Amino acid sequence: MPRSRFAASLSTPKVEVAIDMGHPLLNVTVDGFLKIGTVAATRSAAEDVYHIVKKGSLSRHNVEQTLKKMCKEGAYWGTVAGVYVGMEYGMQRIRGTRDWKNAMIGGALTGALVSAASSNNKDKVVMDTITGGAIATAAEFLNYLI
Repeated sequence: MPRSRFAASLSTPKVEVAIDMGHPLLNVTVDGFLKIGTVAATRSAAEDVYHIVKKGSLSRHNVEQTLKKMCKEGAYWGTVAGVYVGMEYGMQRIRGTRDWKNAMIGGALTGALVSAASSNNKDKVVMDTITGGAIATAAEFLNYLI
């Protein structure tokens, strides 16, 4: 019985933008802000385009709302990412080693900081601290697998 096989490879373009802020901590923080902020803004735009196409009408108000939402989402998620990569880099420098523990501590500190800035509920801050550490650690372990 004849068999056929399909082998292909999918690669994505890699875009690297280097912005030298004069210090490695600032460099990784700004890099994280720009990369994740761009992803968040793009996701927001795609979501709004979907809703506009589904509704079937486009207005100036829709465009203005989409741009505002893109800026807000990009700034928020970019800031969270910038804080996280800065914290992780700081942990790496303090501990003198690069491992999953830096991600865990950086994620936990970022979760605590972002939560404390937006909530006065101590239980929520603790839960967000645990969540931030867990997500960052899981992401780091996934990076080892790939």
